[in-house]
Amino acid sequence: MKRIIAGLALASATALVTATPAQAAPADPVKALKKQFAAGKGVRISESAVNKVTGSKAGAPVTTKGVLGFGKSGVVSADLRTGGKGAGLLSSLPPHTITVGKYTYAQGGLFSEQLPDGKKWVRYPSSGAPRTGNQPLDIFRPNVLKELVTSAKSFKGGSYRGAITFGRLAKLYGEKLDKKYGKVAIKYVLDVNSKGLVSRLRTEYSLDFGLLGKTTSTVSTRYTGWGGKVTVKAPPTDQVIDYTELGEDSGVPEELPDGSLDSLKPVE
Repeated sequence: MKRIIAGLALASATALVTATPAQAAPADPVKALKKQFAAGKGVRISESAVNKVTGSKAGAPVTTKGVLGFGKSGVVSADLRTGGKGAGLLSSLPPHTITVGKYTYAQGGLFSEQLPDGKKWVRYPSSGAPRTGNQPLDIFRPNVLKELVTSAKSFKGGSYRGAITFGRLAKLYGEKLDKKYGKVAIKYVLDVNSKGLVSRLRTEYSLDFGLLGKTTSTVSTRYTGWGGKVTVKAPPTDQVIDYTELGEDSGVPEELPDGSLDSLKPVE
């Protein structure tokens, strides 16, 4: 009888093991991203960024929505609109930007004031890849995405959780950064879908601005429509004026925010 019971127990255990499906390894986000890089394809973004000074209420959110167009090696074009109640404080950030080829076109707010009749856009030379929002972590750079995935402290339910310092990020970007900001950590939660494509990125980091206080920035970005057809066109030529044509008395900002890590530090 004991042998029969033991045999039944062994058979039941074997059945349970056999019935349990093997856990599939998560799709590689870096490989998934690179497969998206093709001319005419792109992704949509929807983002909310909030700043909070220690001891005070959180500021109004700054929202960014639009499309990013891909080329063979990454983002090559963008059409982004920035708004929200908090956007008014960022006068140097255009409400609407279009980046195509070697130029970025800005419109709205200070960028639409004091322009000659018929002109609606100010053109600036584009430096490097197009701006992709207010995230300090550029998930469209394969080396950055790889770092976020491999350095994550945990992966559960399709979410990578971890932290990366500005110093490490500067090396990945190939930028120089003031050493006193190098150890500041950016906490992140990176959500991916079943194909390994990023569906959402949430980041949080704090910077000490001395007398201005310590500011905590929280940015949440959603990525949808991966692989969809994207066409970004420059504004009509007759509506565009080059910044260099505006003259010294113009109230239009001399340059656009470059999105570099160094631009995050306070003005000395």
